[in-house]
Amino acid sequence: MATRKSGPLDAMVGARISMLRVSRGMSQAMLAERIGVTFQQVQKYERGANRVGASRLSQIASVLGVSVGELFESSGAGSPGLKSPVRLLAEPGALRVLKAYARTTSPRVRLCIAKLVESIASRTPGVKATVAMFNAVDRGERRKFPSRG
Repeated sequence: MATRKSGPLDAMVGARISMLRVSRGMSQAMLAERIGVTFQQVQKYERGANRVGASRLSQIASVLGVSVGELFESSGAGSPGLKSPVRLLAEPGALRVLKAYARTTSPRVRLCIAKLVESIASRTPGVKATVAMFNAVDRGERRKFPSRG
């Protein structure tokens, strides 16, 4: 009898489930309750540690309001990795950061946010300089708009 190990496709489907769930403001516990499993099982699906059976996949798609095919949307792009937008958005906090970035209208502030996050991610000594630059932009924005808080 062949063993059923999860693979890259399972990880991609799990990342897609996570991204869709988060974008709908649904917790893992809420999704689990609606599909009849524990939240730990949903965690395993989202990490790609456990495979999602066909009937369970259909239930998940229904709860998330998408077609089963949409859970496989990125499957043609090769194996999921850190460069996959679906995988990136499934990272904890990623959607929150992206929503906050989208609310920012100043191109200079957006650039500073990107540089700050990149600097933190690479753990370079330039973090302090980037934060100082962000503060300088913030002060400049306040001078242009003195009525803002």
